[in-house]
Amino acid sequence: MTLPNQITIARILLIPVFVVLAIYYGKTAASGHPDENLRFATIAVFLAAALSDGIDGWLARRFHLKSRLGAILDPIADKGLMLTAIITLSVTKWPYELPVWYPVLVIARDIIIVVGCAILRLLNDHLEVKPSYLGKASTFLQMLTVAVVMMQWSHCDLVVWVSGAITLLSGIGYVASGIKQLQDGGHTVPVTPSDKPTS
Repeated sequence: MTLPNQITIARILLIPVFVVLAIYYGKTAASGHPDENLRFATIAVFLAAALSDGIDGWLARRFHLKSRLGAILDPIADKGLMLTAIITLSVTKWPYELPVWYPVLVIARDIIIVVGCAILRLLNDHLEVKPSYLGKASTFLQMLTVAVVMMQWSHCDLVVWVSGAITLLSGIGYVASGIKQLQDGGHTVPVTPSDKPTS
């Protein structure tokens, strides 16, 4: 159990802490007496979890501590934190609630990517996934969206719409890349009777 993996596991354990704090703050906000200490604690937990992502990655690269376990746990922790934060902020009674379409869009994109990867792996016997600039931008903007909602920034709507647009475009880009890989593998060509194996 390397130090980067320990940090990653700690990030996963911070997710339920974030959810509990966010829910309780939402309840105080809905009652008309928001407990700002709870909001600051929620922000602190989210920032600690988000910053730990960069720390464990740097440690793994700097001290050659990369492992197969870390390669599995790290994306689970990252995506788990982001999706949990987006869903929690969209269903709890924070002063600014994320619109329903935003978590639906983010979750739908991720499901499509996972299903597409599984299809490519099954049909092509290999999987080539290259993070795109739009994909990286969408991840950054999703994190920024969570941050501005928790900080109650006055321009939350603008950030949400820009983040949603980039998330949609990145999803379209990944789908287009997947289709190209299927075409390159010859899986989009109709199968004629002569192509079927004979006994």
